[in-house]
Amino acid sequence: MKAILFPGQGSQIVGMGRDLSDALPACKVLFERANQVVGYDLSSICFDGPQEELNLSHHAQLGIFISSVAAYKAMDDRGLIGNVDYLAGHSLGEWTALHLAGVVGFEDTLRILQARGSYMQTACEDAPGAMLAVMNLSGERLIEIAAEAECFVANFNSLSQTVLSGRIETIEKAEALAKEAGAKRTVRLPVAGAFHSPLMVSAAEKMDKFLSSIKLQEPYIPVISNVTGRVHELENLQARMVEQIISPVRWVACIESLVRAGVQQSVECGPGKVLAGLIKRIDKNLAVRNIGRIADLD
Repeated sequence: MKAILFPGQGSQIVGMGRDLSDALPACKVLFERANQVVGYDLSSICFDGPQEELNLSHHAQLGIFISSVAAYKAMDDRGLIGNVDYLAGHSLGEWTALHLAGVVGFEDTLRILQARGSYMQTACEDAPGAMLAVMNLSGERLIEIAAEAECFVANFNSLSQTVLSGRIETIEKAEALAKEAGAKRTVRLPVAGAFHSPLMVSAAEKMDKFLSSIKLQEPYIPVISNVTGRVHELENLQARMVEQIISPVRWVACIESLVRAGVQQSVECGPGKVLAGLIKRIDKNLAVRNIGRIADLD
């Protein structure tokens, strides 16, 4: 059995999608359609930067989505998709998975992510925050540290990496506490604010209202939910995707759910190799490769 996985914010890098767009007309059309829908030259920000501009939530989310869909189309063009049993994505990548599962069309997904990114960027500006990846401390210990520092656990990324989210001063305190507790390494993430935390509540409220105007369809490929770690059900899909904005990404649970279902092969489809690295730290028996560039198709 096989799953295809899609990266989230933090995987953005200047130049992503350029070689796919140059090599394949179907991929070029995706970027051209996106420019028309969002109303500005998003492709030039993805291809030429600057990185600081690409890091803004509303650019990063859209750019990663299009680059990931382009990589999927490139795989399909080469006949490499085959039978796909499950789809999953990390944070915004969950919307990529839902789109490719037939839940929502390309242009509507662009509008959703443009709104989502804008709402989250506004929330970041209203309540400045940061995110901190902590290596080699258990998720249980970091739940305790987050409570003491008054920040939040945002991502259970692997058995050896958990991400904290919160106001800058609380993240600084949590970083000090984590190092005192024996964390071998901590990394501030290249994101605009405190994602997957209650600091995003205003964005979640706006997103709920926005999604009410879009009809979500039954997925024809099962998609794993970041919030529950289980397969999405149509009747509560909107609620789960709103909840996702303020809730931890339970990526470990997502991968464990795929393995229990019998998945033995996985493909990270999109820029970077973040998910491939995490999977190797969750279950070494789950084969994973990355498709993000033309060269990867070979």
